[in-house]
Amino acid sequence: MVGCCLGLTSCGFVEKRIDQTAGGPSKPADTSVTMAWDEKEKAPVQPPSRMAQPSGPLNITTTQAILLSLTNNRSLVVEKLNPAITKTFEDTERAVFDPNVAAEISGGRTDGERQARSGSLTEDFVRNEGAGIISLAQYFPTGTTVTLEGTTEMTNSSLYQDAFYWSRLGLTVNQAILRGYGSDVNLVRLQQARLETRLSEFELRGFTQALVAQVEETFWDYALARRQVEIFEESLKVARQQVAETQALIEVGRLAKAELPAVQAELAAQEQGLINARSNRETVRLQLLRLLNPPGANLWQREVDLVYQPTLPKVKLDDVQSYVDISMQMRPLLNEARLRLMQNDLEVVKTKNGLLPVLDLFVTLGKSGYANSFGQSINNITGDYYDAFVGLRFEYPIYNRAPKSRYERAVLGLEQAEKSLQNLSQLIELDVRTAYIEVHRTRQQINASTTTRIFNEETFRVETEKLRVGKSTSLLLAQAQRDLLASRIAEVEALANYIKALIYLYSQDGSLLDRRGIAAPGREPVSLSKS
Repeated sequence: MVGCCLGLTSCGFVEKRIDQTAGGPSKPADTSVTMAWDEKEKAPVQPPSRMAQPSGPLNITTTQAILLSLTNNRSLVVEKLNPAITKTFEDTERAVFDPNVAAEISGGRTDGERQARSGSLTEDFVRNEGAGIISLAQYFPTGTTVTLEGTTEMTNSSLYQDAFYWSRLGLTVNQAILRGYGSDVNLVRLQQARLETRLSEFELRGFTQALVAQVEETFWDYALARRQVEIFEESLKVARQQVAETQALIEVGRLAKAELPAVQAELAAQEQGLINARSNRETVRLQLLRLLNPPGANLWQREVDLVYQPTLPKVKLDDVQSYVDISMQMRPLLNEARLRLMQNDLEVVKTKNGLLPVLDLFVTLGKSGYANSFGQSINNITGDYYDAFVGLRFEYPIYNRAPKSRYERAVLGLEQAEKSLQNLSQLIELDVRTAYIEVHRTRQQINASTTTRIFNEETFRVETEKLRVGKSTSLLLAQAQRDLLASRIAEVEALANYIKALIYLYSQDGSLLDRRGIAAPGREPVSLSKS
């Protein structure tokens, strides 16, 4: 009872001390992913439940699409469980330093024969025995194990008139002197587990960022697919008019019959293009619905109406180096690599200590009480009877191969992690600089494609007039119409590609979530200097 009271009194202080030494108190894993309202939207962003009726068309902006995916996307729901699962390993390592209470009670009877006290004969005896032990033990990060133990034994033999009771209260301290000495070594596994929890939070952040980027890109892919269908439908109407007009010119003798197959072939090509465009639109619609996973039945039958400004977004890019600097701080992959490096560094500390031999100092102190009753034996503990032991325990394998191999592996792993971090930093900078170039390229393509479309419209108009007066052929007109169709599609593709290039740039520098007002785990970058 005294041992339990002492242990419970010190538990709070010990846990606080361990948490401070291991890098902060335990706390729930960060799995929250929330999104703030976008002030740039003309209309207030509605919660997912109010965006559309469960069975009606889905009318969404890009911000609402992101919010829907963060709320309902099933892959994200699965991913958000990982930090909480990883946190359980941290609790497992923390439990190594938790106090442990043990109790044991036993009893028995012996009916036997022994040499008589006179020395020449034997005599029968009956002995009843009982024992009870209760202990409180705790292992400390310093490599110290403290055990407080209370023991009571009872012997009642037919050879003696009275029962005999022995009670003892003892304290045993075992201190590692070489291997396993110090909190720097003994807290390594707990520190590694906490780093693993942080790493899972950065993994969740990276997954969330990839999901947001995919939702936005699919949003604009769907907008592009819908516009392509409209362009093909408009072009098909023109192709049908050209066929009808060509037939009329043939009937009045202004064109030969040989001019008809060219415009008919162009009409068939336009019909093929429209079939493919409609199929692509439906495919992208399904992909978008999968990412958003809106509530309600008949998911795959839901129609999606996009709400967006058809004008070019006004974005002024900073110097490329600023995006590189942001990526060195915010890119989740880079922060994960830094945490892996810190874990490997701790592994070196742990395995280096494993090279040392085991040398433990142990001290045992106890006070005992003896009496003919249990209560009196407890009272007699304060008497003059005691026991005291001190000693050393040594252990060392002759070749010590296993610890040496583990240490060498840890050193090589640390070097590999350092090289991997340097390589990853270079690759990320390459990705950012490449994405930056792509933004400029797609921005310039918008003006170029618009100019091409304007000239192709004029070419088509001229060829149409020339055909009507007999100075052109239906083949040249069909070619002009095909070029106009391609340029119109290229123009809308250029606009969509520019927006997607911006999204990709923000993904590569790790700032996409912050730019969209999304709060996700891993907000604070990892600093190796502080660790």
